Amino acid sequence: MQAIYRTVAAMLLAAAGASAALAEAPKQGGSIVITYKDDISTLDPAVGYDWQNWSIIKSIFDGLMDYKPGTTELTPDLAEKYEIADDGLTYIFTLRDGLKFHNGRAVTSADVKYSLERMIDPATQSPGAGYFGGIEGFADFQSGSAKEVTGIQAPDDKTVVIKLTAPNAAFLHIMALNFGYVVAKEAVEEFGADFGHHPVGTGAFKFVEWNLGQNVTLERFADYHIKGVPYLDRITFEIGQEPTVNLLRLQRGEVDILGDGIPPAQFVQITNDPANKDLYVVGDQLHTGYVALNVKVAPFDNLKVRQAVNMAINKDRIVQLINGRGKPANQVLPPAMPGYDPGFAGYAFDPAKAKALLAEAGFPDGFATELYTTNTDPQPRIAQAIQQDLAAIGIKADIKALAQAEVIAAGGTEGQAPMVWSGGLAWIADFPDPSNFYSVILGCSGAVPGGWNWSWYCNPDLDSRAAAADAMTDPAKAADRAKAWSDIYAGVMADAPWVPIMNETRYTMHSARVGGDPVLFVEPIHIPVNYDYIYATDAQ
Repeated sequence: MQAIYRTVAAMLLAAAGASAALAEAPKQGGSIVITYKDDISTLDPAVGYDWQNWSIIKSIFDGLMDYKPGTTELTPDLAEKYEIADDGLTYIFTLRDGLKFHNGRAVTSADVKYSLERMIDPATQSPGAGYFGGIEGFADFQSGSAKEVTGIQAPDDKTVVIKLTAPNAAFLHIMALNFGYVVAKEAVEEFGADFGHHPVGTGAFKFVEWNLGQNVTLERFADYHIKGVPYLDRITFEIGQEPTVNLLRLQRGEVDILGDGIPPAQFVQITNDPANKDLYVVGDQLHTGYVALNVKVAPFDNLKVRQAVNMAINKDRIVQLINGRGKPANQVLPPAMPGYDPGFAGYAFDPAKAKALLAEAGFPDGFATELYTTNTDPQPRIAQAIQQDLAAIGIKADIKALAQAEVIAAGGTEGQAPMVWSGGLAWIADFPDPSNFYSVILGCSGAVPGGWNWSWYCNPDLDSRAAAADAMTDPAKAADRAKAWSDIYAGVMADAPWVPIMNETRYTMHSARVGGDPVLFVEPIHIPVNYDYIYATDAQ
């Protein structure tokens, strides 16, 4: 996968134009402004789980593992090194010397244990807790029958020992997830449920202030454990203005990065203007945009209804609506992910057959329902296209266009959202492994209040097969593991809890004041921007 990403990145960046800033050495100092239409939901790493807060959390907090900048290559982070026992069940992490929280306190292995157990605790309602379900003692701790997760131990201040119940080929990737990042216990206890608005971590940037609906400010952490990082002194995230206004502000020199990307209405104009060739960046994402069909809400509890919806939506037209910034999807996994099946047929666009399936399901005249979507362009327009396609087979879908935090809440509330167009919340892989598209968004562990399995789909047989695929840790059997995952996702599509719509390509734009390797602005892991390694070209 690493080689694939580097090849793809090289091709895309050559096409988009490499930034002139690449010829410069990174500079220390300066500040930048990034804009978003909607407010950020939370900066608590155990809870935050959308593309808007993902990279901000990565800059405030650290975990035991991370990825080398601009790649999908794992590297120790807070850990200086790690060892894996021969049975593949025990991981021993050794912390670096001199680690500090933003409040100045030294970091110990007890902080790692506390942070992991806090995230696993059902009271935290972490949407990522299920990823860590393979740790010994997880179930007993979640049920309340144990006061600690026995598989997480801190035998001394610098050592963390984690024991699994079964080998997991993706476990080091899981330890690089935001959910397991280390938090300061005293700050959690001080702010309680509001910790997400007063975060204290160990990352390259420390939190300064959050004015709700207006801005979030971060400053460089002088005691960060990676020498010379970050380059910027200050980042301000401004919130509340439309993307079209923010584009005008960028062109006037008031804004440095468009957090919401290039507005669709101005996309052709921006990308065709030679003056912008060094300012916009394009990159493939491990992304699938989909419509979640809530299998616990009638009539989507009927397989034929779900299959009919799959056949009713014209995906080619939706891709055209976003200026061709993606490709139609027919399965869960994106093309660059191991396990993607290029020969999979999926559900063809066939309104006549879709209407016949509805009649077989007992709905010859269709039915009324609701389609949830975020309210930032182009998502409402895409929802309208889906609405029109459904109307053609008799389904009358009322569109609920809401702020992204409200869509997340609706999707995670059992029985509330019959259909959700993922749109700007579409699944972008947290880590480059096929398992990442299953447990949280399609597995039984994700079908819980506050979870991200918005279809509320649970197939115990597929869960069992997923666990078996994860246990295939022998690198020599990587192809067999990819095939196992391919078969699992074929089983998902047979049950049709999703309508895969497209695999999107991300475009964003920055000002001439911002430098750094272009891949840092469209990173597949630090979504959407790796703030730690970009810099201000006018820094003194």
